[in-house]
Amino acid sequence: MRDEDFEAFIEEFGEAEDTLPIAATDIDRWHGKLPEALLQYWREEGWGRYAQGRFWLVNPSDYTDILKAWLKDSPLEQIDSFHVIARTGFGKLYLCGEKSGQSAVINGATHAVFALPNALKPKTPERRDLSIRVFLGVDQDECDLDDEDGLPLFARAVQQLGPLDADEVYGFEPALVVGGRMRLENLRRLKLDQHLTILRQLAAPSMPFSGEAVARLLNG
Repeated sequence: MRDEDFEAFIEEFGEAEDTLPIAATDIDRWHGKLPEALLQYWREEGWGRYAQGRFWLVNPSDYTDILKAWLKDSPLEQIDSFHVIARTGFGKLYLCGEKSGQSAVINGATHAVFALPNALKPKTPERRDLSIRVFLGVDQDECDLDDEDGLPLFARAVQQLGPLDADEVYGFEPALVVGGRMRLENLRRLKLDQHLTILRQLAAPSMPFSGEAVARLLNG
């Protein structure tokens, strides 16, 4: 039976349009690494696509190489062991730390990593579960991007390019990090793993905090 947090998520995004049931053995391997609240949602809901691909609950194992590339030599590597638990149609990856719960985001399109130092602190199992419930309060606007005129892109991308497959993302060509423009005509349907890998090779992502902030966090 769904709890009120997932009910609110469904009210915002609608029922899953594609769902992949998860074997018990696949869930068991994540015990002690991901919050129990998330694993329970997996049991009940599976991994799936919502709102025409604005938001996806995903298998972290599919994102191991991408995550490793994006976090290489970053302060986050020192703080926690992270796993991708969800993503958007524009390649924003939501990260869950084994000690900190859902606490960081990689935004591939804008080439940035977001995290608040306080969110990265170790949490009790109950607080890690709470981080997942709070995370489900994401709204559709947070999963979209605005163009240079401040107009949302996602619905127009679906109309112009068609809906995304499970291994695809809407990406800008040329990429924003090399001077591309945030315009509808520059969006393409691209393979997610290839696109995010290439983006990371172009430049290191911007980080939300300094090495000094990380040292303070690690030292309590």
